[in-house]
This record gives sequence, C-alpha cells and structure tokens, in this order.
Amino acid sequence: MESFKWGILGTGKIARRFMQAAFYVPEAQVVAVGSRDKQTAEQFGAQFGVPKRYASYNAVLDDPEVQIVYVATPHSLHAENTLAALQAGKHVLCEKPFTLNARQAEQVIQAARASGQFVMEGMWTRCFPLVRELVRRTQAGDIGEVRLVMADFGFRAAFDPTSRLFAPELGGGALLDVGIYPVALAFLFLGAPAQMHSHATLGATGVDELCSILFAYENGAQAILSASLQLDTPKQAFICGTEGRFHLPAPWWKPSEAYLVRNDGSQEHLLYPYEGDGLQFEIRHVHDCVRQGLTESPWMPLDETLAIMRTLDTLRAHWGVRYPGE
Repeated sequence: MESFKWGILGTGKIARRFMQAAFYVPEAQVVAVGSRDKQTAEQFGAQFGVPKRYASYNAVLDDPEVQIVYVATPHSLHAENTLAALQAGKHVLCEKPFTLNARQAEQVIQAARASGQFVMEGMWTRCFPLVRELVRRTQAGDIGEVRLVMADFGFRAAFDPTSRLFAPELGGGALLDVGIYPVALAFLFLGAPAQMHSHATLGATGVDELCSILFAYENGAQAILSASLQLDTPKQAFICGTEGRFHLPAPWWKPSEAYLVRNDGSQEHLLYPYEGDGLQFEIRHVHDCVRQGLTESPWMPLDETLAIMRTLDTLRAHWGVRYPGE
C-alpha cells in the first residue's frame, strides 16, 4: 500500500497520541517533528523514532520529504500554521478547533481551496467506524426522525492561568477545547441550528469554564449540550428519534459501543472494538482522501467546519468571551 510521509507541528499531548495511533497505520510514516525548542523536538523524536527533529515549525514545512502536516500546536497558532503549510504545498490535518474564530477559518479555507491541497479539521469522532454506522442507520430511518441530541463533555482541570485551557491568548475555555465535540455531534445529526440559547460561567481569566447550550431547529428539533473545565460530567450522548434512540456511553466522542433502544423496548448492542486511542481512523481517512485526490473530507467538509466556527463565535459573543486581537 502507498505510504504517506507526515510532519508534525508541536510535541504536546495530542501530538503524542497521534504518534501512538500512527503505529496502527503501517502506511503512515512520521518523518519529521518541529518544536519551538530543539531539545523538546529531540526528546519527542527519540521517544517515537522520528528521524528528523527541527527547532522550528517552518523547518518541517521546508522539508521536501513531508507530504502531510499534522498541526498539533495550541489553538492560537492553528490558522498561522495551516496557512504556512499550504504555502509550502503540504496537505494539512489541523487539530480541532480549526482556528480561533470564523474570520480566521474563512481565510484558511479560501487559501486551502486556492491551493488544491487536502485540508481537514481534526474532528476525529467523525471517523470512528461506529459513528459512521450510526450515521448510516440514522439516514436509513432506524430510529425514525431525529428530534433531540443530548451530549456533554466535562472534566475537572487544575486551574493554571498560563495553560492552554485557561489562557485567553491560547484560545482557552471549555467551548473550544471540549464543547466543540457536542456541538459537532449536533451538527452531524441535526445540522446548523436556527436559534441558540446558552449560558456560561466565566473564570478568573475571563474564559468559559462551564457552559450549557440549547440549539433549536426550524422543524422543532433540539439539541441540549454542555461542556466544562470545572466538573467531571457523565460524558454520554443520546441521539433520539421518533422510533427509538442511540445511546453512546462514556467516552462517547471515541466510541466502541452504542445501544439502539427502540420504542417497543427492544434493544440492540452495537459493538465496534478497536486498538489504541482511535486516532488511527482519522489518519486512515486522510490517506483515503489524499489517495482519491480529494481536497476536502466528505465526513468533515470545510463548509461545516466554518459553520461550526461561526456558531462558536456567536456563543462566545453571548458570553462576552473575546480573545486577544479579536
């Protein structure tokens, strides 16, 4: 099978998870990693067997061997890094959130479409086999018309005003870090909402640490969503239709099982076990898209990425959460 040579920008937690997942994808070869600190790049490369270890992100982009770039930097750098990767002629998988805001997303998407390169937001949940099966079965009418999506994602984080979770200059807050998952799930099964109602609790740094969101749709459907950096929530999701519902137990955003509960009380257990953390499904999907000559993912199209970013912007505006430079 054709191999693909990756370069990684960043050496943090998500970059490490990407490397662990790449071991399950034989055709994925991570040939370069870049960090703003040479020693960090060397340590990362030594740990995961990455041969080229650069002291800058641009050095990765200048490497002619690199075909696809995984942007694993803080939220505040996503737009800048993706634009630079496109200018260097690389395909890009950019970790979610795609950018800090919709204005940046529009700029990146315009550049992506002009470049002819493949670009995708790393909404890895979309790529799990079980999620693809739920989409297929929902479209087939297995639970009737979807009328309600409920999902939460919350954990208790130790407060650190300089961390990416709490620092405004790094795009901190529950919404962009984990709230984007429930929002994207609602988009997957219901689309963009017609109306939004929400409330957020802001912390000492001015970012949202707890938020509750209600989406309303023209057909009467709703989505009830929440995210938190203050609370360890149940981390479950439900897709409810007129004929039954799908229940995704915790952690629903990387699911290996779900339950179909029909209105007559009958149940079906859907089991899709996998090795590792599951990021390998996203890596394989990127390979499939590039192999087919696609410039966008049919599972996470750029127009939907932009619509989600606009929704996140609207929610933050309701709460008065602004990032430096906005």
